Amino acid sequence: MTQKQANNVTLVIVFLAVTAVMSIFLPDKFLTVINFQSIVSQFPEYGLMALGIMLAMTTGGIDLSLVSITSISGVTAATVLVQYANWGLPPTVVIILAIVAALAVAAACGILNGLLITFANVPAIIATLGTNGLFLGIAIVVTKGSGISGFPEEFLVIGNGRLLGIPVPFLIFIGVAVLVGLLMNRSRLGFEMRMLGASPTVSQFSSVNNRAVLIKTHILTALMAGIASIIIISRVNSMRPGYGSAYLLITVLIVVLGGTDPAGGFSTTLGTVLAIVTLQVLTSGLNILAFTPFFRKFIWGLLLLGVMVIHYYRRRYYEKRVTQAARNAPPTPEGQT
Repeated sequence: MTQKQANNVTLVIVFLAVTAVMSIFLPDKFLTVINFQSIVSQFPEYGLMALGIMLAMTTGGIDLSLVSITSISGVTAATVLVQYANWGLPPTVVIILAIVAALAVAAACGILNGLLITFANVPAIIATLGTNGLFLGIAIVVTKGSGISGFPEEFLVIGNGRLLGIPVPFLIFIGVAVLVGLLMNRSRLGFEMRMLGASPTVSQFSSVNNRAVLIKTHILTALMAGIASIIIISRVNSMRPGYGSAYLLITVLIVVLGGTDPAGGFSTTLGTVLAIVTLQVLTSGLNILAFTPFFRKFIWGLLLLGVMVIHYYRRRYYEKRVTQAARNAPPTPEGQT
């Protein structure tokens, strides 16, 4: 069994265990159609952000500006949406313009992050920490610290609508997750991202343009935040700078829990999705049990530390297996290569 398979099997077992425990203690409240609809409709926005963090971590970096990119993208979309009455355009056209504008701003933020990391040689954690404040500051200046509301009714379907009983945000998340999975497992860029994360030197000597890969990665990461911003503002029918700021810890937790190596070079989209669902099931149970948000953050932080320790020892175990296999390999006869 490979490391990726072992990680996914572990997550499936954890998911089943959490679901079983919640079902035993909360049979009348947890095992209901309404609760499961609530579960799959609550995580898409931070699930998309987690996929973005996963992409950045695969290359050996991280993007701490993701929540601020969500804010500035949401403010952009909201600013366009509230003008639909003045422009005299059909609501559908305005909605499309708002989505395109939000994704364009998100992509621009990703390009800036990528340029700072690649051409200015600023470490990813420092560069994105700085742009985190920059993007949030711009969003606050644009809105003057106040909220924006009053969107077309058609736009609210994105965050609150259902298709055949399935929440639309969940369908969007599944569609994006499938595309990310194909990117990571079936495209050259996904392979180059893993190679870069495993060893930038080897990647460079393998004719991989490390700078281009990093810039593309941060653009894709930012686009995840841009899509998440559309869902957020559609769900609450308003936008205020700082929406989604509480998601940073949980997205990092999800990515690490999903098996992504913080040092880079290894990630699994399926593992990330399993981690998202598992954590949302746990959160739903804690909400039903009326635990405070502070206690939930304590549980998340404790879980993050525990998972990092488990991954450390698992990585050590696989390294020992590889070393032992190399030692036990039969010697190559002379004259053969």
